Formats: sequence, structure tokens, C-alpha cells
Amino acid sequence: MGEQIERSLNVFYKELNSRMKSLLKDDVSDDAEWIADLANAAALLFELLPEINWAGFYLFHNGRLLLGPFQGRVACREIAVGRGVCGTAFEKKETLVVEDVHNFPGHIACDERSRSEIVVPLYRGNELVGVLDIDSPRTARFSQEDKAGLEAFAGITGRNC
Repeated sequence: MGEQIERSLNVFYKELNSRMKSLLKDDVSDDAEWIADLANAAALLFELLPEINWAGFYLFHNGRLLLGPFQGRVACREIAVGRGVCGTAFEKKETLVVEDVHNFPGHIACDERSRSEIVVPLYRGNELVGVLDIDSPRTARFSQEDKAGLEAFAGITGRNC
């Protein structure tokens, strides 16, 4: 049974990432076009990922993470590097999967309905430029297969910019 779920998640992420690639313009010449691609990425995730209540980006600007394109409820406008799940993932330059955000020291509660979260560092070329943040109202929503699929998604989004 577990292998079947893993296989179906792998197929899901392969299809999701293929759709993301098809939305990206081959030659993005400026930041406005890149922001448009991030907006489509957030919408695609929000539309297709089950059991989530927020999907979007925080972008590094003037020493902090600033709210970027997203889908979901109103969000925190900015997050300090090293603070909360987003700031910690950015600072550590690693994906964080948090099964229960209420057990994460310093968690920032923008939406009290969120129970679990995954945050993936976002690179534009070789430069760390922000994070992909996804919240779920279900505890332990994100698996290792989700982690791998969303890391690939973030890589596609960043490399094509």
C-alpha cells in the first residue's frame, strides 16, 4: 500500500512539474516576468495540491523575506531571516517539513487553521532568492515524496528564470 501511494505521488509530481515547465517562458528577461511565473506557480500548486490552505513565495529583499505571489488567505507581509519556518529554512538553506507547526519554536501563525508546513529554498540560478511556502490544515500532511517533488518544482521555477 505505501509503495502504491509513493508511486502515485511520484506520478503526480512528474505531471505537476511538467505543467510548470509548460507555463514558463523560455527566456525571462526581467523581474516582472519572473514574478508572473511565480504567480502562476502559486496558482498551480493551490489548484492541484490536495489538503492545502496556502501556497506561495517569500522573496529575499533588503535583508528580510518579503511576501511574494501566493494563493490563500491574507499572509504575513515580511518575515525576518531565521524566524519562523520560512526564515529558518532560508537561513539554513534547506527544506523544512514541519508535521505540527504548533510544536515548531517561533512559528509565525498567519492562519490559525494551518497545522503542517513545508518550506523549500528558492534559487534563481545559483543565488538563494527566497522560499516556497505551503501550509496545510492537516497535521503531518507533507511526506518525503512531497519534499522531493516540491524541491524539483522549486528548482524548475528558479532555473527557468
